[in-house]
Amino acid sequence: MIGKKQNRNGKTGVVWVRTRGENQRGESVLEYARWVMVHKRDPESPEGERLVPELPTRVPPEELSLPEGVKLADFPAWTTGGRAFFDDYEVGEIIDHVDGMTIEESEHALATRLYQNTAKVHFDAVKTRSTRFGRRLMYGGHVISVARALSFNGLENALGLLAINGGTHAAPCFAGDTVYARSEVLEKADLPGRDDAGALRLRLWAVKDVDPASDDMALQEEVGGKLRYAPSVLLDMDLWVWMPKRPR
Repeated sequence: MIGKKQNRNGKTGVVWVRTRGENQRGESVLEYARWVMVHKRDPESPEGERLVPELPTRVPPEELSLPEGVKLADFPAWTTGGRAFFDDYEVGEIIDHVDGMTIEESEHALATRLYQNTAKVHFDAVKTRSTRFGRRLMYGGHVISVARALSFNGLENALGLLAINGGTHAAPCFAGDTVYARSEVLEKADLPGRDDAGALRLRLWAVKDVDPASDDMALQEEVGGKLRYAPSVLLDMDLWVWMPKRPR
């Protein structure tokens, strides 16, 4: 644990943790910080010392790298069907990803089992009758997967994820909700030692039951002098992807 603070309701709080993954040789292959909301054991207990850690806003481009052995100088675009390469995107560009996907109970339940998610709120229909939602909640990891899958249209040549800079799961998602996605290009960067590929920093939005390409919608709105997510916003992610440069 690297930080914690109590929420205003006094019943829950946010806990920051740092996770490190190692391979069979004890070498670090993955490290990230995340924050989760948890219930307090006793809502009447004092908050204690509040500690909010300072975290970087993004992974620096010089720390990004491609898997060993990847060669993209003669990347055949026909394999993805995409016509746009790294060179073709502009900072500030908005990409509406066209398709929507309606989430059903069966596929969500499969994801909870696949990723060994044991939270009853995702798979126990009896227990969730007594929750504030009164029904099963879609697993957030499944929503992220759907948004990433939808983002293929318009980012066909984004061949992989390099880093997640941050993100917010802003609203609940339920069976029957239809998810749409939109991306904004925040930054472009060259990759160290590579002239055949670059990195795009994207802000990936997922919304429910509102098509961002055809509806005049605001992703954020001002409430009480502060910006809040619109009720339709499910997900707001900041990430780096890698993409081949146009063959020369």
